[in-house]
Amino acid sequence: MLTQFMNALAGPGPSPDILLPAGGSLPSVFAVSDLAQASVAAAGAALARLVGLEGASAPAVLVDRDLASAWFGFSLRPQGWTLPSPWDAVAGDYATADGWIKLHTNAPHHRDAALSVLGVDGDRDAVAAAVSGWEATALETAVVTVGGAAAALRSVGEWDGHPQGRAVAAEPLLQVGSTSTAPSAGTAGPDDRPLAGVRVLDLTRVLAGPVATRLLAGWGADVLRIDPPWWDEPAVVPEVTLGKRCARVDLATPGGRDRFLDLLGSADVLVHSYRADALQGLGLGPDVRDDARPGLVDVSLDAYGWTGPWSTRRGFDSLVQMSSGIAHAGMVTTGGDRPVSLPVQALDHATGYLLAAAALTGLARRRAEGTGSRWRTSLARIARLLVDVGSAGGLVGDGIDPEAPRPADPVEHTVWGGVRRIPPPVTVAGAPLHWSLPAGPLGTSVAAW
Repeated sequence: MLTQFMNALAGPGPSPDILLPAGGSLPSVFAVSDLAQASVAAAGAALARLVGLEGASAPAVLVDRDLASAWFGFSLRPQGWTLPSPWDAVAGDYATADGWIKLHTNAPHHRDAALSVLGVDGDRDAVAAAVSGWEATALETAVVTVGGAAAALRSVGEWDGHPQGRAVAAEPLLQVGSTSTAPSAGTAGPDDRPLAGVRVLDLTRVLAGPVATRLLAGWGADVLRIDPPWWDEPAVVPEVTLGKRCARVDLATPGGRDRFLDLLGSADVLVHSYRADALQGLGLGPDVRDDARPGLVDVSLDAYGWTGPWSTRRGFDSLVQMSSGIAHAGMVTTGGDRPVSLPVQALDHATGYLLAAAALTGLARRRAEGTGSRWRTSLARIARLLVDVGSAGGLVGDGIDPEAPRPADPVEHTVWGGVRRIPPPVTVAGAPLHWSLPAGPLGTSVAAW
């Protein structure tokens, strides 16, 4: 997996030594902990190469396998308070007339869309009864058509033969292109904060994009997250806003669009996770972004890939697991009678670390060659990589044993209460990860650098 990531990135700079010591594994029929360690290592190696441009060699990279696996879940440990559930009461897997479907209803408008199709209120038993009268793929189409998010359970073979599955399989792991010449190649930050002075504009939400920008903030980048006025994700905000400032801008308004372009004009990196046609529809397509910021490192993801009939479909990690055959393989391999998903949102997290690696490689290319770059991947393409590695004959992995926060470790003071974090999963020699800002609610900062 790491070889595939490094080949896809192919950035300038000397290659670092990468140490991947043994450790535990999350129980799964797929190689989830391998994916965790490899994707985190790719990001660490990309930073090491960037740092290596300034010297004779790249610093060594070490990735703790147990910690990498743990960061694929939750890094924070609340002190005296409890995180809300990440799942809406209606969200989950439901038996249909001919199979299974997952309804993703964590966002209120997605929930409303699903309930409108089913003709019921939010009672889970009523939803289950209504779903049982539908064929899975017909209900999936109906929910998606009205703006909801759902996925029918498919086997790997079914996905391989599906037009969207074939489109994803034909896409590279990372789609890379050059943009415009940078006005300045820039210089590296201090040795221990290599991204100091780098401005990252974050237009991402649950979960891959925020993971990427959290990592960049940990190495010193100034990350400004932008959300629309109505959006919230209370269960994950304390996890993923670490090190960032968070503001609200409505990109659908002329004033919001102008504010965004003004911010973009002095950004170094843009990370976005809107559907493939969304920014174009807002008048903020690639050409507009390139004009606003020559030399921009433009990094993006979507759910189902950038080609094929589903390229503009809404999607989330758990839905892609259903579509791509992962949840079906888990069910069949373990002998279960319902879908078996991965033990963590592994597609999101692995994609996030690959996006961070792409951003770092883009910065290295700009420093070495004076040009901007555009990088794209998808949750479905990461799912393809994981499936191609193969599945085991049953649940494999006896668990992980990450180092717990120690009583002497500093407390991160947030508006929700005290937080301790488990140690970072990656060590790049001379550039330790640490975050200068605690996690905070969305919309609490001014939309300005």
